[in-house]
Amino acid sequence: MRVAYSDFMADVAYDRIGRGYANTRRADPRIAARIEAALGDARSVLNVGAGAGSYESADRKVTAVEPSAEMIAQRPSGSAPAVQASAEALPFENGSFDAATAIVTDHHWSDRAAGLREMLRVARHRVLILNADPGLAESFWLTRDYLPGFLDLIPEQYRCTGYWEEELRGLLGTMDVRPVPVPHDCRDGFYQAYWRRPRAYLDQKVRSSISVFHQLLEAEVSTAIEQLRNDLGDGSWEKRHGHLHEERELDVGLRLIVSELDRRV
Repeated sequence: MRVAYSDFMADVAYDRIGRGYANTRRADPRIAARIEAALGDARSVLNVGAGAGSYESADRKVTAVEPSAEMIAQRPSGSAPAVQASAEALPFENGSFDAATAIVTDHHWSDRAAGLREMLRVARHRVLILNADPGLAESFWLTRDYLPGFLDLIPEQYRCTGYWEEELRGLLGTMDVRPVPVPHDCRDGFYQAYWRRPRAYLDQKVRSSISVFHQLLEAEVSTAIEQLRNDLGDGSWEKRHGHLHEERELDVGLRLIVSELDRRV
């Protein structure tokens, strides 16, 4: 059964699908560097929807919030302390942290607006969000050529270019939108990470750590993967997308949203 994009809840799903997540979902240092730069002088950071602990700076005082016990269990020894809670009800006082981050997670929340309001409430200086703009989903070859059903999971308004940013702007106020190109050898195996390594999608271990493949019908995924396998075998994929081998990084729609807050303490 398909699960609507806006209703795919991390606190339920990742207890079910999160096993082995940390094997392929590791922080990419180049993406991490952009997050670090955007955090600026923040010393205390709340990482919301923290998962297995990627993108948490060892040089800052980080507190993680994660609803899934399965994901918390995969956090490495010595990582930041984790609190099992949801983004929509953060168990912290107002202004408890210099900054709050949400890294490729807000699309899993049951109520994105509530989660963002909570981040604004507990952050003193800035809020950072890293995620892919759903309005650009169709531009990625895997979705366009093989998994068009992914678009059906995205509410219609979010498929419009600019809607996602405007909604965030309405919630966060003034914000800076920074494209984050994905390197061809990205270490973090999110959905678009293998844009130049199509054979990776044939690996069940890779797919198991990407929520999109769990949201779609099993038959739909199987058909798509078999078609990709055939296209790689007969050279069809190369004819359409071989030019990507010349690129070292690509804009696949990943955006870093930085909102500087007015209140200072």
